Amino acid sequence: MLLPGRDSWRTCRGPREGTSLRHVVVALLALALLGPISPSWADSTSGSSTPAQVGYGAGSFLGTLLYTPAKASFCLLGAIGSAPTAIVSTRTAGKIVGASCRGTWVITPEVLQGREKLKFIGDTPADQAAAAR
Repeated sequence: MLLPGRDSWRTCRGPREGTSLRHVVVALLALALLGPISPSWADSTSGSSTPAQVGYGAGSFLGTLLYTPAKASFCLLGAIGSAPTAIVSTRTAGKIVGASCRGTWVITPEVLQGREKLKFIGDTPADQAAAAR
C-alpha cells in the first residue's frame, strides 16, 4: 500500500532533478574545450589592420572549438589502440600515443595566416631527435 508522502520520492520526480549534475557536465565540457586556449595577442608590428586581426582571432577561436574535439577523439582512439600494442612492445605503444596526442591542439592566428604549420599528427621523440641533428 502506497501512503501519500511516504514513498512518493520513488514515484515523483521534481522539475529540477539532475540539473546540478547537468551544470557540472556542461562546465567540465566547457573547460575541456576552452581550457587549452591561450590568449594570443595581436602583433602590433605585423602591419595587418585591426579588422583583419579581429577576423583571425575570431577564426582561431571558432576553429579551435571545432578542431579540439576532433583532436581529442583522435588522441583517445590512439590511446585505446596502443593498449593492445603495449603488451607486445611498450616502445611502439609510446610511439602510437605520441603520434596521436602530440601536435597542434589550438588553432592560432599564426596557423590561419600560414606562419605556423598545423600538425594533426604529432612528432614522436625519435622524430624530434632526428630533426635536432
